[in-house]
Formats: sequence, structure tokens, C-alpha cells
Amino acid sequence: MTKLVWLKTAVAAVVATLMLTLTPLALAADAVHNTTQQISMLDINSADAVAIAEALEGVGMVKAQEIVAYRELFGNFHSIEELVEVQGIGDATVERNRGRIIIVNK
Repeated sequence: MTKLVWLKTAVAAVVATLMLTLTPLALAADAVHNTTQQISMLDINSADAVAIAEALEGVGMVKAQEIVAYRELFGNFHSIEELVEVQGIGDATVERNRGRIIIVNK
């Protein structure tokens, strides 16, 4: 075997070894990151529009302001399902955020 062929084979073996060694570590690091995501609970009856927009998935400032306006006009929410009465909030948005919303001071 010539030196050039031997060198190419050795480099290929080192690269393959590194890929096999490091790839599972990178995947494991991603898995840990994904499982440590913390979901904060939001009291929909006391939160301001900024807090609502930050805490709820699929709810921006305009929808958050609509939630606050609805609450100010009609009083506190008595159930999470009542959020569908707000302009721009549908069943899918409520279901996507069900685990983030709590009702205090009904």
C-alpha cells in the first residue's frame, strides 16, 4: 500500500470514527434541550396584553388586546372555553394553549 493510499484510508477512518462518536452526543444534547422547556401558567383574568401575547402560542398583541378588552367589557372568564367568544380566538388556539391557561377569580 502506498503512503498516499494509506494516508487517505487513515483519514477516512478517523473521520468516520469522529462522526460515529459525536453524532449521538449531539442528538442527546438536543433531546435534553427539548425536554427541559418550561411552560408558564397564565391567569387569563389578571394578565395584561403583553403577558398574554408572550405566554400563549399563536396569540400576538392584537389578539391579546382583544382578550383584555373582552374581559373588561364582560367581566372575568369563567372557563377556558369562553375564550372562543373573543374575536380572533378559535377552538384550535384554545386547545393549543389549554395547558398554559388557568382561571382565577371567576
